[in-house]
Amino acid sequence: MRILRTKRSTPDDFQESGLRRCLDASDLTLLGVGAIIGTGIFVLTGIAAATQSGPAVIISFVIAGLVCALAALSYAELASSVGGCGSAYGYSYAAFGELIAWIIGWDLILEYGISVAAVANGWSGYLNNALVAVGLPLPDSLTHAPQAGGIINLPASAIILLLMGMLILGAKESARLNTVMVTIKIITIAVFIGIASFHVQPGNWSPFMPFGWFGHDETGKPVGILAGASIVFFAYVGFDAVSTAAEEAKNPRKDIPVGIIGSLCFCTLVYILVAGLLTGIVHYNELNVSSPVAHALGLIGFKWASALVSTGVIAGLTTVMLVLYYGLTRIIFAMARDGLLSANFAGVNARTQTPVKIIVTCGLFIAAIAGLVPLGELAEMVNIGTLFAFMLVSAGVIALRYRVPEMMRPFKTPASPLLPLAGVFSCGALMAFLPSLTWYRFIVWLGLGLIIYFSYSIRNSKLDKS
Repeated sequence: MRILRTKRSTPDDFQESGLRRCLDASDLTLLGVGAIIGTGIFVLTGIAAATQSGPAVIISFVIAGLVCALAALSYAELASSVGGCGSAYGYSYAAFGELIAWIIGWDLILEYGISVAAVANGWSGYLNNALVAVGLPLPDSLTHAPQAGGIINLPASAIILLLMGMLILGAKESARLNTVMVTIKIITIAVFIGIASFHVQPGNWSPFMPFGWFGHDETGKPVGILAGASIVFFAYVGFDAVSTAAEEAKNPRKDIPVGIIGSLCFCTLVYILVAGLLTGIVHYNELNVSSPVAHALGLIGFKWASALVSTGVIAGLTTVMLVLYYGLTRIIFAMARDGLLSANFAGVNARTQTPVKIIVTCGLFIAAIAGLVPLGELAEMVNIGTLFAFMLVSAGVIALRYRVPEMMRPFKTPASPLLPLAGVFSCGALMAFLPSLTWYRFIVWLGLGLIIYFSYSIRNSKLDKS
């Protein structure tokens, strides 16, 4: 029964841990916006419209947003009642026990690590688009992974290494950079909306549902609105990263729920508006490119706006990588502190008050993945990992309401257990629409995690020793 032992949350979990408490509610909300608005809106919107949903990608975004909203309510409750920076890992440790916590922690490492690599791919596409606009394009061999006909995606690897240095400096410094770049990103979106609003051709929305609700293409790959929702779900990955800042938030019980729910609501509205305008100004068949927003503006004759958007998107995608990279390091830090990963990762640098060893190790691995693996495969792996995490967080609300009814809950998910159950089933439904190859890779990843757990973690767990 050692694998089922639970880690009870106490008021001490909200006290000092060596990390610097320096983030308020506005910082956390901007972290959420910085993480959410990125590859999903600037890259996957066009790809999903062209290959999955057509103009009905708007409905795909609505469905994915509703699924995320259900999970966000559960995250908000657990973040306000279960301390620590481990996000769903820490919540599962309290609700289901150590083995499930390990599985979800291992899953989160996949989710966040591959997310950063996937966004770096999109960032590289927009950087090259901006360079092309000024007559300085990079050779294809240095902007594409080997599977895509290149040698390495050099810009994707380079930006990861630059962010590694930024995160080493500290959380507050990273938050300041995020605030500046989120501002640039919102201005860029406003420019696109302002131009696109006057160049919509309603004929581009017909047929509105060319792929139907669900079906398969000639290769057997799922297509349709529901399949599109399972892909554009990647656009919402990031709001849960706010919960990893619990040990650096000034008032985590109050500020974390505000950051999670506030950032998700704002970004959902932006996604729906941009998706509708993007498929309205050009035909969806034209959008299967790595930089669809800038490409669409170029097609309607706004070359200057295309270059401007590319520049703004480069800044915007940088914030996504920054926040997700940050979240990854805090999850590994929490797992190492519990003894489930090497204690070498549990240290905090005395000067910067950041886990430098984790930041460097993650940066080197992610840079390699970003340079050698193409975007499409990365996005699908992120989605299945995220949906699995959201399922367990939603189920965790129900489990802890039953097992520990006396726990302090400054924020409570309404209509429990109905809404958490809806979160479990809706996340499971979207997982069912992902390609079978994605499932095989996910199962292999979890199998590798179980080998590590039973060969190392179960014997080194601090909870076991106590």
